[in-house]
Amino acid sequence: MAVVGAGVFGAWTAYQLQRTGKSVVLIDAHGPGHSRSSSGGESRIIRMGYGADEIYTRSAQRALRLWKELFARLDQRLFHRTGVLWLAHENDPYPENCAETLERFAIPFEKLTTSEVRQRYPQIGLDRISWALLESDSGVLIARRAVQAVTFAATKTGVEYWQDAVRTPISPTGGGKLEHIETASGRRISAGSFVFACGPWLPKVFPDLLADRIHSTRQEVYFFGTPAGDGRFTADALPTWIDFKDEAYGLPDLEGRGIKIAIDRHGCEFDPDTGDRMVTREGLDEVRQCLARRLPALKDAPVTETRVCQYENTSNGDFLIDRHPELDDVWLVGGGSGHGFKHGPVVGEYVAARIEGSKEGIEPRFSLATKASEQRRAVY
Repeated sequence: MAVVGAGVFGAWTAYQLQRTGKSVVLIDAHGPGHSRSSSGGESRIIRMGYGADEIYTRSAQRALRLWKELFARLDQRLFHRTGVLWLAHENDPYPENCAETLERFAIPFEKLTTSEVRQRYPQIGLDRISWALLESDSGVLIARRAVQAVTFAATKTGVEYWQDAVRTPISPTGGGKLEHIETASGRRISAGSFVFACGPWLPKVFPDLLADRIHSTRQEVYFFGTPAGDGRFTADALPTWIDFKDEAYGLPDLEGRGIKIAIDRHGCEFDPDTGDRMVTREGLDEVRQCLARRLPALKDAPVTETRVCQYENTSNGDFLIDRHPELDDVWLVGGGSGHGFKHGPVVGEYVAARIEGSKEGIEPRFSLATKASEQRRAVY
């Protein structure tokens, strides 16, 4: 088996394939969790709330258990149980749907009044907020290091890892199967199956098939410094929070990096190879307004770090996990769409099961046929 791309989907796929007894090579052009990848950066939220979308709630619930099991085996603290606080506006159905779904799956949560939020978290501004939902067991994954940890675990169990660039595969005349792939250094790799899990590079590798189905968008992330000796913004005192209606989220100060805030809105089209990764004044101004509204004590806090990354979006936000329509031995795995990182362990299981030939648990929403060219985001 050959897996192209050592981001969170590719690394977990290689790891899960190896655990089924397959011989696996994992290849990445720049390294696991590198700064151009959608799996790079310092942190990602892992939460169970997905509105009424049970498929992703179930997946996140299992994924958290698999992440924690892996980190325990490696003796690494790469999950922080901060809790995730959903800030609900009036007439805000998404948090209500989250509560109903979490209750159905017996996932612990609390509904809090604004008075209760003020009492527990006085540092949070509640302008236009009517109530809140707290997922107590959810939190934050330390992203880049988590991907590196999965890759390390995979290589320790027998996966062969190469850092090399894979050339665009040339399909054989008449289709059927991909006989081999070649790398920039001249390696020629033959395999029983090829899994392309290369995130925002998928449309570049398969332009005729995916250029109109997966779009890479530019996303800005900001970190702000907290006052010396002020413990109100650490993970012990401040939960991760999501303001769904305002498309904003924030993380507490983890590992001394400062609090993290971003706007979860699809940005402009972005090239992962050549795109400029400097933030904009407009982006900073919008995030500062959010900071003043939700953490007013930090409204004048200094910027300590910034990052420009990318989502790779399908038309509606569902993952793409399907066989290539013309090449029976090629699997396309991507479309994380800004919410996929947390699901890496389950995506890896799902791909391994499909390659094994299992029909159990096939999800039609992951098929290529459901991916349109018109962007209508439905999964958050």
